[in-house]
Parts: sequence; structure tokens; C-alpha cells
Amino acid sequence: MNKSVSLCMIVKNEQQYLERCLESAQHLVNEIIIVDTGSSDGTMDIAKKYTKNIHSYDWVNDFSAARNFAIEQAKSDYVLVMDADEYFEAGVDLQEDLKKDYDYYVFNINNHMKFNRSFIHTAVRLFRNHIGLKYENRLHEHLNILENNSKYSGVVSASTIQHVGYMDEKILEEKKHKRNLPLMKLEVQENPTAYNLYNMGKTYFGMNDFKKAVSYFQKSYSLGKDKVYIPELLTKLAFALHETGQFDDAVGILVDATRIFPSETEMKYIQGVIYARNGYFKDAETCFHKCIELGDQGTMVTEGSGSYMAHLQLADMYEKTNQLDKSYSERISAMKVKGNAAHVLQDYLQFSLKINQSSDECKQIIEEYYNLNTIEDLQNLMNILYSLRHSLLNHYLSKFNITTEPHIHTIAKIYSKDKNLMRTTLEDINNLSNRENIQDVLLLAYVFKDKSVMDKIQFAMNLGIKEMKIIKQLFEDEKMTGSINTSLQNVLFTLCKQLIMIEEFELFQELAQKLIDHDSKNVLNICKILSEYRFDELAIDMLVVMYKESPNHPEMIRLLGDLCLRNNYLEDAELFYTKLLNLDSSYEAYERNFRLYESNNDKEAMMKIGKAMMERFRSAAWVQPVYDAHLLSFN
Repeated sequence: MNKSVSLCMIVKNEQQYLERCLESAQHLVNEIIIVDTGSSDGTMDIAKKYTKNIHSYDWVNDFSAARNFAIEQAKSDYVLVMDADEYFEAGVDLQEDLKKDYDYYVFNINNHMKFNRSFIHTAVRLFRNHIGLKYENRLHEHLNILENNSKYSGVVSASTIQHVGYMDEKILEEKKHKRNLPLMKLEVQENPTAYNLYNMGKTYFGMNDFKKAVSYFQKSYSLGKDKVYIPELLTKLAFALHETGQFDDAVGILVDATRIFPSETEMKYIQGVIYARNGYFKDAETCFHKCIELGDQGTMVTEGSGSYMAHLQLADMYEKTNQLDKSYSERISAMKVKGNAAHVLQDYLQFSLKINQSSDECKQIIEEYYNLNTIEDLQNLMNILYSLRHSLLNHYLSKFNITTEPHIHTIAKIYSKDKNLMRTTLEDINNLSNRENIQDVLLLAYVFKDKSVMDKIQFAMNLGIKEMKIIKQLFEDEKMTGSINTSLQNVLFTLCKQLIMIEEFELFQELAQKLIDHDSKNVLNICKILSEYRFDELAIDMLVVMYKESPNHPEMIRLLGDLCLRNNYLEDAELFYTKLLNLDSSYEAYERNFRLYESNNDKEAMMKIGKAMMERFRSAAWVQPVYDAHLLSFN
């Protein structure tokens, strides 16, 4: 028998988000209770479409009071709490959770951010009614479960709540496109002009339905090749073609279009993105340098396509091709242009961890290029340092005497690289109670071999008996036994990275050896981590042993060749890259070999492989002119 559910919400001026939330949840609940704390926009009009159970509430600067007032109105077996900027995706079934008959359910909250990033935190959002559960705290309100944990039973929900409060307007644009779709269809049916077909394509493009977008863009282009919007149409058409797996067609369009419209920076930028995503790094490099030369100009342009975003693309490409000095230089160039953009700062700081840049050097870069003019600037910096678990988090908390949530101070101490300071956090481990921090709990427990938090780890990670047995074996001087599933494997390899970050190298070697002893296939993943954090010599030594045992493993040979090239072991790199070509006929394998011969200034080898590339990869625009130049030099 299904259990009844009441959705309880407090709102104020949420017309931007509310409908999506209610639309996603209405079929999952038996009643909707809206408590309004003083809306002056269209929030109430939206609410009335879904429920008559609407209450006005005088705001008293207390979130818990408002939450509890909403709960008091609920008549169902269970209470579901959501914010207006949250929603459920299709397919969610709360009754599947409720069959388990727990008192409360912990949900993963997937927080969508700008630039396609997200982070997950957990919170109790569904709980049994009329058993004494209520909210506490004026701010950062929470249910009174922790102090009565033994009294109530809970479990992690199988469902996820989506949260868009951290995003820009992209999600709202998608919603607008879906809302406008029926009208657009009618418009195209009645008047199929080039412009209407173009807008129909944009509508599907905005909904990520790229196959339909391609069809309408092509129809529009055939009817009006001289329209002012043609640069944007061609750019979007090329991107949509790429997203449907038509790389050569996408590149072909942009090669021709950028000749016709040489001042359209965005078009060149998208061309570079498509090249880079497919491993055509030399062509991508040319495109992004051209973007920087052009600057942000054209009939359509996204901010940064001609400056800092192009620098970041080059930085990523140089990192992938092991040109670390160039990669670092491009990141600094991006900081110079847009140091206060959160994603630019985060990209630089993330790279600083990989190259083990000193704290003093990082502080110097931050202070030179990141302006701390407002509280928001400081908050952004703290958020980035916290999300990266950067050692500078503790420094800036102390420097500005910041009072914040206890778990942030605890994280700062853990990643300070000060073992004495880390030890003090053992007393604060209860501050790390949610799923977002459970990997940090495992790290701290492993460093000090503290088994007292096993129950916390098991609950937050939702681990079974077999998985917990393996976790416990980490703390013992014994081999790991039993199978490791993908989820647990990710946890253990993340732990390896964390140990490197806090410079616990002996513990890293201990854990890495246990993983390798458990399964020799783990050597490659360990070596990828070593390579990522620039422990190249150790990675090379381990991979050479693996190569002798498995001489035809493409991924391993590719990494070994990359490491040799990065460390200027050119003869060894040639050995492995030549071997790679026999196993991997992809474009990337050929470009790797060309870059090696370029480093050796081996013109004969460059000519030979250049000729092969021209025959195999017609979309590689750089090959023909380079080949011709070398041909002239021979003559």
C-alpha cells in the first residue's frame, strides 16, 4: 500500500524557478503546501496552478520557524521538503524508497554550476510525519536527527534532487525553448521562411536535440545564404553535426565558413573546440591562437572566446600533449585577462596542485591577479580552495580570520600538509558528517589508522559487508581480498590522489602496493595518478615492467611514450610511439609520432608520416602546408 506524501515548501519571489519544481513533483505527492513569506512577483499565481493549500507567513528571520510552520500543515504519512530552484528528473519514484519504511531518507542534491560543472551534497528531504522531527537553527536549518540518531532510522534515497541555484541562465533558456516549442512548430508550419527554420533549429539546439537542429539549420541555409545570421547558423550547424558524430562534415563547414567570415571569433573558437575534442591538437592550437589575435569580435561572440577562454583551451591542450611550461604560461595569461572569473582561478589552482607549485608561489599569483575587493570575491576564493581541497584554504581562513561552518575549518586542517594540525581534526571528525565530506573522513582515518569511523563511512558511502571488509583491510597489515566494484575502486584511487596532495608518500606507496597486489591491472591506474602529479620517473619504472609482461597494451604504451617524450627520452619515446602506431591507427597516434619527429628535427620521418596523415585524415588542415614546406626545404 502506498504511503501518502506532503510536499512542503517555503517561497518568496520564486517565479523564475517554481513551476519547474512543482511540475516535477506534483505526481509524486498527495498534497502540496506552499508557505509564502512575502512574494511580490508572480510566485503565487504559479503556486495556485498546483494547489489551494497556500499560506502567508510573516518572515521572522528564522528559516526553521517557516519550515516547521509548513510541516504543521501536512496531513500525509511523510513530508517531502524542496526549494523552488530544485526539481526531480523523470523516472523518480518515491514509493520505492518508502517501501523500506524508514523514518527519514537522505537525498543526493546535484548542484548544477556554470561551465557544466556540478557538485553533490546530501540532506534529509523526506521524513515520517508526526514523530517529533522538526527543523532547528535560524540559518542553515536542519532536522533534529543528529541528537536523536538512535531514535530514528534512516537510509540513502535511490533518487536525486537537481538544484540549479548555482547556475547561470542556461537552464532557464532550455526551459524557455521547451515552452516555446509548440508555438515555433506552428510558426514554421504556417510560414516556413529561412528565418523561421533557423529559429526552429535554434530551439532544438537549445534543447540539445542536435539531430533535429541539423535538419532545420540545413533547410534554413538552403533558403537564405545571404542572411545576417548565417555566421551563427553555420557555427551552430557545425557544432550540432559534431554532436551527432559527423566530425568531418562539421570541420568541413567551418574550414570553408572561416574563410568567408574571417573576423568571426566565435566561429574560429568552435572550430578549435571541435578539433581539440577529437585530438587534432595542432589544428586546435592554430585556431585558438587566431582567436586571441582576433579578440572578442564578430556578429556573435561569447565573452572570452578571443581571450581568456582561448588561453584556457590552449592550456588544456598543452597539458594533454605534455607541454607543461606552455600549459602553465597559458593559464597565467588567462589569469591576467580574467583572474576574478571563478573558473579561471579554479583552473589555475587545480593545475598548481598537479605540478606541486609551492604555496608561496600560488599566493603570489592570487594576490597579483585576483582582486579581493568584496566579500563575494573572498567567498568565491574560499569556495574554490575548499572544492579543490587546496592547502591554501587554511592560510586564507587564518589571514582573514574567517568564521564559517566547522566542517570547512576541519577540511582546511586536513589539507594543510601539517600532520600535527591534521591530528587535531580527529576530535572534529563529527563535523564531516555528510556524503560530500566522507572521502575526507576516509583519508583522515587512513592516515592515522583510526577505525572508530567505520560506521560513519559505511552509512555515508552506502557500502555493503563485502565492501566494508575491503575498507577495513586497508587499516591492517594484510593483503586485500575479495572483488572491488567500480564505485569502491573510484574511492580507493581518489584516496591515492589525496595522499599525494597531503604529501603522505609512504602511505600512498603502501596503498598503491596493496591495490597492485590485489590486481596487477591496477598498475596502469596508479601510473596515471603518478603521471598526473608529475612523479614521472616512478611511473616510467613501473610501466616498463608492465610493458615486458604486456607488450601490446595500447593505453599503457601511449602513456609510456608520453612520459618519455615529456622527459626528453626521445629514443625511448620513438620506440613506444612506433609500437603504438602498429596497435592504434587513430589520428592522435599519428600526431604523437609527428610531434616526436619534430622534437628530433627528423625531417625525413616527418615527411613520411605527414604523407600518411594526408592520405588518412583529410580533416587535418595543418598537414598539407607543413608537408609542402618541408618538401621545398628538401629541394
